[in-house]
Amino acid sequence: MFSEKVKDGVDQLGDFLIELFHLVGLFVIGATVVWSAVSEYLVIMQQESGFASLKDILLLFIYLELGAMIGIYFKTHRLPVIFLIFIAITAITRFMVIDMKSLVDNDSFNLIVMVASILVLTISAGVLRFTEKKYDTSNECCT
Repeated sequence: MFSEKVKDGVDQLGDFLIELFHLVGLFVIGATVVWSAVSEYLVIMQQESGFASLKDILLLFIYLELGAMIGIYFKTHRLPVIFLIFIAITAITRFMVIDMKSLVDNDSFNLIVMVASILVLTISAGVLRFTEKKYDTSNECCT
């Protein structure tokens, strides 16, 4: 009996420490994303051109998607993989916007690979969304 009580106490302490690490980690990651987004925004505001370029706006969208993903993970304890796909699509799009000339100059196949990557990611997002709706497990208890 005594060893079971000790084991239960150790298990509860372990669960508490894991949850504490989880929360602290999420706050640190969230603060880092906010700090990076604000820093980038300040850099954008100081540009001589006086306006944000498309690459700047797409970078801010990446920060927004990261923040949303962290918020959803914080509330639900589930990692929304579809947000990672959105971030990847935005990052590839941003890369294409910034380096379009070098992509086409070096090898036009690079551009095809980038577009194909976006297509595959988009199809993956569609499959995830479909399976999420078809096999909704939000009402089930998850650990």
